[in-house]
Amino acid sequence: MKRKQDTSYRVEEVSELLPFLLIKMGGMTRTSIKQLLGQRRVTVNNVIQTRHDTPLRKGDIITIESGRGNVELRHPKLRVVYEDDALIVVEKKNGLLTVPVKADSKETTVFSILKEYVRKQSHRNTVHVVHRLDRETSGLLVFAKSPELQEYMRTYWRQLVTKRSYVALVEGKLEKNEGKITSWLTEDSRTALVSSSPVDNGGQLAITNYKVLKESALQTDEADLKTEYSLVELNLETGRTNQIRVHMASIGHPVVGDRKYGHGNESSPIDRLCLHARALEFIHPMTEKKVRFEASTPKEFTRIFTQ
Repeated sequence: MKRKQDTSYRVEEVSELLPFLLIKMGGMTRTSIKQLLGQRRVTVNNVIQTRHDTPLRKGDIITIESGRGNVELRHPKLRVVYEDDALIVVEKKNGLLTVPVKADSKETTVFSILKEYVRKQSHRNTVHVVHRLDRETSGLLVFAKSPELQEYMRTYWRQLVTKRSYVALVEGKLEKNEGKITSWLTEDSRTALVSSSPVDNGGQLAITNYKVLKESALQTDEADLKTEYSLVELNLETGRTNQIRVHMASIGHPVVGDRKYGHGNESSPIDRLCLHARALEFIHPMTEKKVRFEASTPKEFTRIFTQ
């Protein structure tokens, strides 16, 4: 792929980087220029600069690396839902880790796929994980394109996110069609299992709101026994490790296919953990406007209700 020509400017008088670029790159906003800096696409005398207040001296050479453009992500387990100069929002399929478990791991992850993707656009481009999904959970994830933006979004994640909605296929029929689960979660460092307590035991407060979308009963064996399932929408007020899986198991309705907190695939019509991050709404940290993204409910979750 042919690379576009980089743009260079020579400094004629003492200045700072941001006001200099605002003059030279007519039409670009302060936000757009800061995004270029965050993407490490600006150099002063061949040294990458990310600070907008970098001092400039007469004779300095400022170079703006052009993106490669027209690069598409093609992967069977990952698709780009949205991308701009600051963020990438993707939908991952189940079975794909968000990031490597070990630093020297060679396993393909969302991070490794995106790292290769953005470097095809520009060799200086980087990606940085903002939040994670379990390996077997599918759905929406956000990555930042600079370490500064990653730190900001992680620090203010609860303030930035206005909605996190999941959909799950769970065992049984719930007593109430809508409800709120509140408990305190504690992770056992030895087993990596998270336990739930209805009273404050020093664990992390976790709150999940649920709403039943569909209910069904399927014949499961020759004895004409039937297993009941419910399709449930879940909205998080907190985002704790394994929160949904632990909460649904705690009320007697584990997520279908959950080997960790439920019955695994013993009675499951679907060979996967049936949990999907369906909707994500947050304040874009650069534009300060609300953005919303959705990933359709996997067909295998709803197919059983038509059988």
